[in-house]
Amino acid sequence: MAERRAADEPRRIVRCPGCGGDSVYALTNPYRPFCSERCRLADLGAWASEGYRVDASPSDDDPSGDEDEAASGAA
Repeated sequence: MAERRAADEPRRIVRCPGCGGDSVYALTNPYRPFCSERCRLADLGAWASEGYRVDASPSDDDPSGDEDEAASGAA
């Protein structure tokens, strides 16, 4: 029955986040949203090598913040 659902599912074409080419966003594409295993692995490698980062400043609750501030507050 799952095979029938996959066949009945509309084929939606999206932009591959890796190469920018067309990619089928459906259950029939095991690499979705990527177009191929190559694009999927390239993206995984970028995450693993910290190629993608989220900029953030330390919050007041962050224990890894500047230790000088903690020392001056304790004195």
